[in-house]
Amino acid sequence: MTPVQRPLGRSGLSTTPLVLGGNVFGWTCDTAQGFAVLDAFVGGGGQMIDTADMYTNWIPGLSGGESERLIGNWQHDRRCRDRIVIATKIGRDNPPCSGLSRASIVAGVERSLQRLRTDYIDIYFAHLDDASVPLEETLRAFDDLVRAGKVRALGASHYDAERMKEAAALCAANGLARYEVLQPRYNLLTRGDFEGALQDYCMANDVAVVPFYALASGFLTGKYRSADDLAGKHRGPEVAPYLTDRGFAVLAALDAVAAETGLQPAQIALAWLNAQPGITAPIASATNVEQVEELLAVLTLELSPEQLSMLDAAGR
Repeated sequence: MTPVQRPLGRSGLSTTPLVLGGNVFGWTCDTAQGFAVLDAFVGGGGQMIDTADMYTNWIPGLSGGESERLIGNWQHDRRCRDRIVIATKIGRDNPPCSGLSRASIVAGVERSLQRLRTDYIDIYFAHLDDASVPLEETLRAFDDLVRAGKVRALGASHYDAERMKEAAALCAANGLARYEVLQPRYNLLTRGDFEGALQDYCMANDVAVVPFYALASGFLTGKYRSADDLAGKHRGPEVAPYLTDRGFAVLAALDAVAAETGLQPAQIALAWLNAQPGITAPIASATNVEQVEELLAVLTLELSPEQLSMLDAAGR
């Protein structure tokens, strides 16, 4: 079965229904591993790769830009720029380009373009809302990048419904390029940030949605089932809050669907996301080819209404 193409808002761009997360590149996935992961993803039908200027500056000894640089070297080496969709972000703490001022955006895009070894970014995200800068300043700076051809479309991450509406109104009033894609935190266990007003806004206004933490920092893969499983793991502190009765109920539902279908929990969790109203493609990362091959099944995977309902009930 050929993977479907899902539109990225009104941008004219589209993607197959899985986005490869680049937050592991330069961290738990070195250059050789990263090239192999990217080769497997694109070779298996994937298109969109998500990264950020600050990946992976939270690691001692790293300064940010490692992920963009790895992706840039890979796409340059493979000569595949026209076959992929690259999304990156600006706006989090990443000196000298932090926040969403015009100066930060103008300087930051040049640094990202250089690291990515390209002359355009497909989707440029505001990584985190910046209340210290007038929203119109941010939007005009982004619009200038679109007009200059350095960015094809814009996105927002961590924005709530009211902020998306405010941005849309400013763009409409001033003839500016709008946010075509939203990147919220959303998975079977983390639902309140997106479901409701934000989901309704995106659906009513043709805004594409590519959720991050789609596998709840790895909890929904089923490999973390007790505090002992977290010992020595990079993501242990992020996974620990999911070790609750509700979390275990979701794992039980994933196990039940796995027993029926022969699928892996991660595949099932992503397929549930892909079936939710308004969702374009979940973001998931991988550190080896085997993980990529497992994730790629999601491109054509559909669960039954009964299975989706059971998972939904467990997650609530």
